[in-house]
Amino acid sequence: MGIFSKILGNADQVSVEKLNEKYKRLLTDDENVELGFKLFRDTFMFTNKRLILIDVQGLTGSKVEYKSLPYKNISRISLETAGTFDLDAELKLWISSEDTPSVSKKFNNSIDVYEVQKYLIQKIT
Repeated sequence: MGIFSKILGNADQVSVEKLNEKYKRLLTDDENVELGFKLFRDTFMFTNKRLILIDVQGLTGSKVEYKSLPYKNISRISLETAGTFDLDAELKLWISSEDTPSVSKKFNNSIDVYEVQKYLIQKIT
């Protein structure tokens, strides 16, 4: 991922093996990372049970917030694809009956966002 994509907040895919090893303390015994992305300092992972958002905070990055979103709580998904001059696509998720998206992530054109959306639909239906 180039520095320009990082500044714009575009996600790149991360090796499942690396994520399973790095974040094994967050996972239950029968849980595995199936898909993961890195967004500058933050990471988000789709496991066989839930979506985990890892938000690195502060200048030093020593403070980290881990959010766990079970798939059963995701009520809506929105996919906005890239236009002619817009090089990224955006995926938005709503939790339960919230009016605004709980999660909004941008993907650069190296990621097939349709596959990410398909993966999510299979998990929540």
